[in-house]
Amino acid sequence: MEEKEQAVLVALYIDGDEAAAPWSKQPGAGRPGEGMSGREDEEKEQDISLQELWDLAEACDIAVAGKLEQRLPHPDKASYIGPGKVDVLGYIMVTSKAKIAIFDHTLTPTQHKNLTRRLSRYVSDCRVLDRTALILEIFEKRAGSREAGLQVEIARLQYMLPRLVGMHDELSRQGGGSGAMSNKGAGETQLELDRRTLEHRLTELKKELAKVTSDRKTQRKRRSDRGEIRVALVGYTNAGKSTLMNAMVKRYTRAEKQEEKLVLQKDMLFATLDTTVRRIRPDGYLPFLLSDTVGFISGLPHQLVEAFRSTLEEAAESDLLLHVVDFSDFNRTRQIEVTERTLKELGCTDIPVIYIYNKADLCTDPAALPIVRGDRIFMSAENGIGLEELLRLMEKKLAGRFVEKEFLLPYSRGDLVSFLNERGAVLKTEYLEEGVRILAKIKTEDYGRLRYEV
Repeated sequence: MEEKEQAVLVALYIDGDEAAAPWSKQPGAGRPGEGMSGREDEEKEQDISLQELWDLAEACDIAVAGKLEQRLPHPDKASYIGPGKVDVLGYIMVTSKAKIAIFDHTLTPTQHKNLTRRLSRYVSDCRVLDRTALILEIFEKRAGSREAGLQVEIARLQYMLPRLVGMHDELSRQGGGSGAMSNKGAGETQLELDRRTLEHRLTELKKELAKVTSDRKTQRKRRSDRGEIRVALVGYTNAGKSTLMNAMVKRYTRAEKQEEKLVLQKDMLFATLDTTVRRIRPDGYLPFLLSDTVGFISGLPHQLVEAFRSTLEEAAESDLLLHVVDFSDFNRTRQIEVTERTLKELGCTDIPVIYIYNKADLCTDPAALPIVRGDRIFMSAENGIGLEELLRLMEKKLAGRFVEKEFLLPYSRGDLVSFLNERGAVLKTEYLEEGVRILAKIKTEDYGRLRYEV
């Protein structure tokens, strides 16, 4: 088994913020946030942020070997933390055999460059990562499709461009080359040449992504033209969106097709990046398309939001949003705010929303579940508790999209019988002498068509 890389987490608390509760990763020590009393509530914000940084490191297969915390009136412009603390950090990295320093916020190019140079005196091959770089690394590991790979690489190059200075120890080295990427003159530095190389690569990637995006838009338009109801799962990462998707697939799709329709389901941050769309056909309810989008997180790099915009538009063009919340996480209010802020940025402001408080069985008697209160449902996707109640709640939210009508169809119109079975929810069928009587729920636009057919 390959040994994991070791890292030291670095957190800076600005005066005026609440202090973070102390924590450590020593044997017997709890994870951040565990066992907090009511009087410690004021101190939990930084504690939560640092816990999330810890979880991000683990999601990137990096083991946390230690931590360093500091309080300052404001971040140091040159090194983020104070100059003396940089030396302390170097000592901690040496004693813990860590080769990575992970900072809790985005570093400026100057801070990154200075920290790398200073820490290299202690650890020759050290790496300095900030929160943005760490999330980018996770996305790079998780990208399973060509589209996700393009999106992540574009975001990574956009992050790297302003930080090129820190990647060169000698800024006056001369560059060379030929063809499209040749240097403009003998005085061009390697830094300038590398910048042009990255910019050229970025342009090519954007062109390739535009083609993939065009194909995705064509698929969405095709579904829109068919008038299919579209429902999108959104929420904070690891809230249980993929678990809910799989629960729906297992219960409401044909058994022989279930295995190929299941998505990756893991208890980790950003287990899936690719948007997956599945057709769900529950008995007694209209069929709908359910999409599982990439999860959100506090401080999600704007480069990633922009790069994944075409993928996230799956949510922006949906008829209903299912906002999945981890009810067992005491930080759920903040996670809801982060998700809603990101959705607003994507233009998802006028779409009906149902709040799904998932994992409620972890902090509530499962026998009392599900609980429905207005547009909120407390349930457990993992145990399949509350799926039927969720469907009823969805039907209420989409009431304007369908009607329940009775049709008497002649036996010669088998095409219309098939149409009702495929596009609607057939509730009752009677075979009479004059034809087939069908009671069905059907979308209003489909009903308009059928009125002129029978």
